Amino acid sequence: MSVRTTITLDEDILKLLKFKALDTSELVSSLVNAIIIDAFREDASDLKAFDERKNEETISYELLLQKFQVSGKL
Repeated sequence: MSVRTTITLDEDILKLLKFKALDTSELVSSLVNAIIIDAFREDASDLKAFDERKNEETISYELLLQKFQVSGKL
């Protein structure tokens, strides 16, 4: 199901979308939909990774820097 809506885009972004649409023979709306879906997939992937690592030990930034210095990585 498709629903029509209005969004306000920066002029340069719209130009890029139109050029990409011409280059790929796709509709601007199809490109926008694909971009939004990709963003939500990335968010879902990030949330899954956070959930998988929730029981890992946490370490402070300062301690991590110290470990890198001791190991010669910094």
